[in-house]
Amino acid sequence: MKIKSKILIIAGSDSSGGAGIQADIKTVTALGSYAMTAITAVTSQNTKGVKSIISIAPKEISNQIIYTSKDIKPNAIKIGMLHSVRVIDSVVRSLDKINVKKIVLDPVMVAKGGTKLIDDKAVKLLKSKLMKKVTLITPNIPEAEILTQTKITTKEDMIFAANKLLEFGAKNVLIKGGHLKFKFVQDIFVNKSEIKIFNNKRYETKNTHGTGCTLSSAITTFLSCGKPIKKACELGIKYVNSAIKTNPKYGKGHGPINHLNSMKLDRKFN
Repeated sequence: MKIKSKILIIAGSDSSGGAGIQADIKTVTALGSYAMTAITAVTSQNTKGVKSIISIAPKEISNQIIYTSKDIKPNAIKIGMLHSVRVIDSVVRSLDKINVKKIVLDPVMVAKGGTKLIDDKAVKLLKSKLMKKVTLITPNIPEAEILTQTKITTKEDMIFAANKLLEFGAKNVLIKGGHLKFKFVQDIFVNKSEIKIFNNKRYETKNTHGTGCTLSSAITTFLSCGKPIKKACELGIKYVNSAIKTNPKYGKGHGPINHLNSMKLDRKFN
């Protein structure tokens, strides 16, 4: 299998392997691209929750981004967990130096178990500085509520919140609808010229750990290979749905999904 593109992932690590950098690397690899990383935090967690978070020094995050990109220039960048003002500031300055056009931001703010992963000052800076620099932002419902300070209970609320994010400087927004308890999951893509609603069947399972990280990495990978933004979102959603459907049922809490669902091995292994 020939490698299609190069992706730089800026995100936190998940020791249980279901979310964060680990999910990102698995996704990028399974979809045929080359993953590089800049780790922003190390977490100790499992499917039941987060035990601890150790921040990486902003200078080291910047070093990872710049030093890696100087040698192997990424075709696209995926950004995940950025937990403090200093980290966001460091990432923004690093992005200015490496000049990569295709950037997807997954504004990770709350862990699956409810642990808050970002402080209020950091949210403010993310909105004022980082959002303008990225191609696409992919918040889930709780994240969109925090960013827009609105309550979201309907499809119309999702569109309203997405338009608010466009006002803050976002170019394209994909709000993920998994938190709304409808029979179908509606993910809504919005930019200044169009609205597209992706309707998909809901799979009744608690094993959805890392779906947000996985989706943003999948979209970044498709985008890096030249797919248009809306098509990249559609393909990313398909990949995640298949990963949820075939999840391995690991762990006692919110288990991981199956990142290998896209792999088709042509050769028989003895």
